Amino acid sequence: MNDLIASGSPSRALLPARTERGRKTSRPGMSESSGSLLNMPEERPEPRTWRSGLVGVLDIGSTKITCLVGKGEPNGTLRVLGHGWLRSSGVKSGAIVDLKAAEAIIRHVVGNAEREAERSLDKVVVNLSCGHPESRLFNVHWPIGGREITDADIRRIVTEGRMKAQTEGRAVIHTLPLDFAVDETDGVTDPRGHLCDQLRARLHVIDASSTALRTLDALLGRAELKLDALVSAPLASGLAVTNADQRQVGTTVIEMGGGTTSLAVFADGQLLHTAQIGIGGEHVTRDIARGLGTSTDNAERLKTMHGHADLSADDDGVTIRIERQGSDMPSFEAIPRAMLGDIIRPRIEETFELVKDRLDQAGLGHLAEGRVILSGGGSLLDGVGSVAARILNRHVRLGRPHNVVGLPEACAAASFSTTVGLLTWAASAERPFGDIELAEEAPKGLLNKLVSFIRDRV
Repeated sequence: MNDLIASGSPSRALLPARTERGRKTSRPGMSESSGSLLNMPEERPEPRTWRSGLVGVLDIGSTKITCLVGKGEPNGTLRVLGHGWLRSSGVKSGAIVDLKAAEAIIRHVVGNAEREAERSLDKVVVNLSCGHPESRLFNVHWPIGGREITDADIRRIVTEGRMKAQTEGRAVIHTLPLDFAVDETDGVTDPRGHLCDQLRARLHVIDASSTALRTLDALLGRAELKLDALVSAPLASGLAVTNADQRQVGTTVIEMGGGTTSLAVFADGQLLHTAQIGIGGEHVTRDIARGLGTSTDNAERLKTMHGHADLSADDDGVTIRIERQGSDMPSFEAIPRAMLGDIIRPRIEETFELVKDRLDQAGLGHLAEGRVILSGGGSLLDGVGSVAARILNRHVRLGRPHNVVGLPEACAAASFSTTVGLLTWAASAERPFGDIELAEEAPKGLLNKLVSFIRDRV
């Protein structure tokens, strides 16, 4: 029951459509070792039916832009056949701020992935981070009149929910059914075939600013690509780092990106809520640059190599060397490592306090016993897990993309969770989280079209 469908048609042979092919680059990643995080063993692939052919996905983030080309394997795993990623440009807090700069990076990363996969992409599935995405719940009723529920009834109740959710300046991206009720029977997964008088549905709708989405579509057009589908970024991250059991018992996935932190709450096998907070790793970097009087590049290096988000006994007596700005000649100074931690800690604490507030505002405080999985580049900072566990009062572990083969080791870290989740979504024959795909055949003939028009509006 999804509104945007990614097709899995076979790709053509590589064509010289895109110019300025970029070289493959890598950025040093943060250490994944952290005493406060539990790295779980590899899990068995979930049973999943894949679409035929190759699919392409594009993760447009504030710190990096990534493209993957891949397909599903019969054993349930994903195989990556081509990848490309570069440091982002033209993107701030998930929003497109410079079309020309972002276009150049997209051409580079897509070109890299195409060459490696020996396939050309003309359309891609893209993550939704721009447009201030919001998550809302709707209860919708539809009269059946004692007959059997059909595909058309499901389509109409979902359409009714989308119309109810539609607000000026916003576009609906996902309409996810949480459950149905047929008369007095609640908790029906798929009501088709049931007989009832009244059909009810509880729908989870994710929408975003329509102008931001038009800008995104224009950006892809400049890069000679078509938007195949949009997928909520926290939804994608959850697909990559959780399994069916974790989504059933209750899990909150917190994706700590460069410009934003997003969260997705799963329970009973459904995606219950998503939210986005305008704080990410770039804010920590800027805090360090201002606090120590150094450049943002040096601040990023200090964060990556020496940063710690929580108090640590290992900091006692440890000094680090920093480069000060403000003079013609470089000026170096030794400072206690604990001083760097004192700058980082308040921003990380603020992030998880905001996450806690969002969960409480959504009425999900009763899921406090559920586990928390951290993903995204910001989760790789030492001590983040212990801060999250202390503020959220939950068990916390680091999540990594699982059940995927063919990724370079540098891309198998938590910072690539959203990209792998996009590939999972795009390659799946059936949409996750209860989406029911219904291909409605268009009515033929003038009379049938008129009857269908009247029926859908009565």
